[in-house]
Amino acid sequence: MSKNGFLGSIPPAVRHLLIVNVVIWIATIVFEWQGFDLVRYLGLHYVGAPDFNLAQFVTYMFMHDTRSIAHIFFNMFSLYMFGRILEQVMGTKRFLVYYLLTGIGAALVQEAAMWFELRDVLASPAPFVSFPNGMIATVPEYLNMFVAVGASGAVFGILLAFGMLFPNAPLYLFFIPVPIKAKWMVIGYGALELVFGVSGTMGGVAHFAHLGGLLFGLLIILLWKKQGKLGGGYYS
Repeated sequence: MSKNGFLGSIPPAVRHLLIVNVVIWIATIVFEWQGFDLVRYLGLHYVGAPDFNLAQFVTYMFMHDTRSIAHIFFNMFSLYMFGRILEQVMGTKRFLVYYLLTGIGAALVQEAAMWFELRDVLASPAPFVSFPNGMIATVPEYLNMFVAVGASGAVFGILLAFGMLFPNAPLYLFFIPVPIKAKWMVIGYGALELVFGVSGTMGGVAHFAHLGGLLFGLLIILLWKKQGKLGGGYYS
């Protein structure tokens, strides 16, 4: 495709991230048809689970739920909408470093959340875990059930950076007919994720990974601003 085409108009880091995420999502589906579960090897497992490995701190952010297109669509849409602007501001290398660090930071927070949820099982001497439906799993089997996938942590880091660098930029949400300043949208998202995470609302969503992306994004942006690596003050 020429540089004037759609993909050619997207900055290189965002373009390649979009391509890699979509290709891996399709590959995951194809492997599932063949009876091979990529999530078992590339998804983020609890650090004490038999299927955990260190590479998952990076690989998990390129995996997405194959049961619905919504998961990957909204992550990639947000990456495209906000990431291409940030890459132009930060530069390709710094943007990619930021993306990966916020994704890894999100994974660290999610690991802490997994440990908190599993603390009773980990402290129990019982070798089995019983489910309400009567099924039983060994502790290692149960630990392997805790797995997170998706670019959401890094995407929330992108939203945080956009809100800090362009705090007064007007944003429109699907269900709200009036614009909202970027800074208020980021604060609102963070508050909702905290409430959902603590209350257990919307189970199956890694709310603490989202919060981890916001937290590490905040720390990185503040550090880079202090070091003068983002070119002066905030943008409007």
